[in-house]
Amino acid sequence: MECDVIVIGAGPAGSTFSRVAAQAGLDVRVFDKRKELGEPVRCGEGLGEREVVAQDIDIPKQCISADIEGAKVIAPNGKSIVWKDDNTRGWVLERKMFDKWLAEKAVEKGAKIRSYTRIIDLVEEDGKIAGVKVSHGGREPYEVRAPLVVSAEGMESIVARKAGLKAISTLYDVDTCYQYEMKPYDHESLIELYFGNGIAPRGYVWIFPKADRKANVGIGIGAHLTNGEKGNGIEGADPKVLLDKFIEGHAQLKEASSLEDFGGVISVGAPIESFVRDNFLAVGTSARQVDPIHGGGIALAMEAGVMAANAAIEAHRKKDFSKEMLQPYEEKWRSGPGKKVAKRLLLRKVLESVNDDDLNHIFDNLTQGDLDNVMKGSFAGPVAKVVAGRPQLLKILGALTR
Repeated sequence: MECDVIVIGAGPAGSTFSRVAAQAGLDVRVFDKRKELGEPVRCGEGLGEREVVAQDIDIPKQCISADIEGAKVIAPNGKSIVWKDDNTRGWVLERKMFDKWLAEKAVEKGAKIRSYTRIIDLVEEDGKIAGVKVSHGGREPYEVRAPLVVSAEGMESIVARKAGLKAISTLYDVDTCYQYEMKPYDHESLIELYFGNGIAPRGYVWIFPKADRKANVGIGIGAHLTNGEKGNGIEGADPKVLLDKFIEGHAQLKEASSLEDFGGVISVGAPIESFVRDNFLAVGTSARQVDPIHGGGIALAMEAGVMAANAAIEAHRKKDFSKEMLQPYEEKWRSGPGKKVAKRLLLRKVLESVNDDDLNHIFDNLTQGDLDNVMKGSFAGPVAKVVAGRPQLLKILGALTR
């Protein structure tokens, strides 16, 4: 079998890439190891409105569980700041339906998708990547050839590593997560984020509201802290134990039922050092294109999928799939969303050095406008307000203003 592009993974990155590339006339073949796309759900299911609007696509109602107006950020002492404006709107999705819908949009544009199919190995010819070996349902592998292979594999990144990309994360660069779907829970159309080392060391607890008085209630903590390393005096932390403790102390959740459990890991580190090589590129979580503050990756994956597809379309037009020809995708990402990700990573590293008492002080001195500036990467004003009341924090927070 021969085609123009092979895509590994039909998540938000892979399906978006496939839709854009197929619409331009490329013969796109997508392989996904799951028996059913969208299963299992491995995230809080949040998606901001901006990227969907930018791509001019309308998400059908059945893919949306709840409309979200903004976020409520809660300090260790319980003080909260509500962040809500025209730029904070979005949804909590039903990922089981959303992923399948995104894949169907790619199929409608001409892409061909095969589920329950694993990539066994890369195929090389004359020292270059020329395709993959695939196995459907554990059956005898066969070859599929293409001048470009796209890794949209998610955190596993097995094929990306086979291709020579350094798609490896340390324990420090990932959060270990656990989540329940719970009911009943009454909400305010806001996602809720709870911070504090006593709540979620090097991470946070989230409550993402869903339809029918349900909510995704989860926690992410620094994976290195579960492995015996110390951070702010904490080691050997267990995300499920911490989440259960949080729920027991929450007025609504302690009486709620859990309808679904799952765990996993999310990237909160830097993107991999290179996204492309000859005849190969990585996109989405496979390239660690994930927000380091909250681990969200759906919107970034879709945005990167468009950028990567546009580079692939031009490479196809010129019949040149060299690293140099694919490089504009990486350059555009790093000069655009990559800059925001870099600032968020700096913020995450600075905040993990702050104890709960200092974190309470920070919350006491910030407003919604300050929080908006922080999330946009404008740190000078908020830092000045915080340091004015507690000068010793300049040593830590000063890194944000250099």
